[in-house]
Amino acid sequence: MTLSANGQLSDPHTMLDAAALARLSELDPTGDGTLVQRVLATYATSLERSRSELSRARQPMQPEVLRHLAHTLKSSSASVGALALSALCAQVEHRVRVLNERRAAPEFVEPPRGAGRALTGPGAADDPGDIDSLLDAMLAEMRRVSDAVQAMLQV
Repeated sequence: MTLSANGQLSDPHTMLDAAALARLSELDPTGDGTLVQRVLATYATSLERSRSELSRARQPMQPEVLRHLAHTLKSSSASVGALALSALCAQVEHRVRVLNERRAAPEFVEPPRGAGRALTGPGAADDPGDIDSLLDAMLAEMRRVSDAVQAMLQV
């Protein structure tokens, strides 16, 4: 058990999908759980590097770096069972793609500096919304998953 950000006890094993971890375990040729431990250790290292890269790619906003990072993290997170993080990554990837498509459109006008990154105007149904709040949520989930994986590795 660990203390969560809101001060409540939480089981780190509940952060990762048990079925995904079971699938990883089935791939272990020795059957002693070392494969899962190695995969989680590699994922933890990658997650920390990705958190740092995500922070750097936000200021100034680097959409292509964000899209690539979200795409990569989406898949690795799903493979270890961090499904909530994987879903957030999919949303970021989609919103950045929509933003890039809009910026490529001839009628796109860059919002004034400091006006936020929420997109408005024609095509509001495809509006990627405020990507900053989504990136904040992604970073928070990355911290929670990282804490849970670290706790699992210490057992």
